[in-house]
Amino acid sequence: MPATVVLLHGFAGTGRAWDPVIERLEPERYTALAPDLRGHGSARDARPIDFDAVVADVLAAAPPRFALCGYSMGGRVALHVALAAPERIERLILVATTAGIVDDAERANRRASDEELAAFAETASIDEFAERWTGQPLFADTPPEAARTWRADLLRNDPRALAAALRGIGTGAMAPLWDRLSELTMPTTVLVGERDAKFLAIARDRLVPAIPRAELVVVPGAGHGLPREAPEAIAAVI
Repeated sequence: MPATVVLLHGFAGTGRAWDPVIERLEPERYTALAPDLRGHGSARDARPIDFDAVVADVLAAAPPRFALCGYSMGGRVALHVALAAPERIERLILVATTAGIVDDAERANRRASDEELAAFAETASIDEFAERWTGQPLFADTPPEAARTWRADLLRNDPRALAAALRGIGTGAMAPLWDRLSELTMPTTVLVGERDAKFLAIARDRLVPAIPRAELVVVPGAGHGLPREAPEAIAAVI
């Protein structure tokens, strides 16, 4: 019987963002579930948008035991899921993510930045939002084919729903989880792109040392957008 892997997308994505990864998984070995998280895609109207509600959605959709893989925002959600129901998680794969912002002032600044972006999203078209989101330095040098795949996925969203997601499960809204990572005793892989300097440092210096059975995998030449830039690397880890 195929093992189930649950794939959680990043902010402003949908479950379709995982298509390049799923295409590389052997169907006789894996059943992939890639739900749209609240505020995104087909779940754009689901409310409330907070971590408890999103965790409940994921656990309700998944079988009793499953592997869990989350990218960026989806990685932060994956940490919440794994901490809420560790007995159900066979393996954990964290892709280009963090356990939150510890410093109160820094987190307040991020919350203010998220609010500014949310206010923009409420009056923008999805094309305008996509232009602003993809233009961030974090995503510099995204390969052209990956950029096309990414934009197509972005356009499946409603910017007003994305605004609600930013306010509910954005990095600024999230209480840090660093002091709970020692509870995660399942095998864990932390995956990050070589060019993703910020998240490489987080993975190497903080996430991997804090999770008891974690290993680090660095993808040569890749940036932050691993599901679209290096789907074969994620499929290989799964």
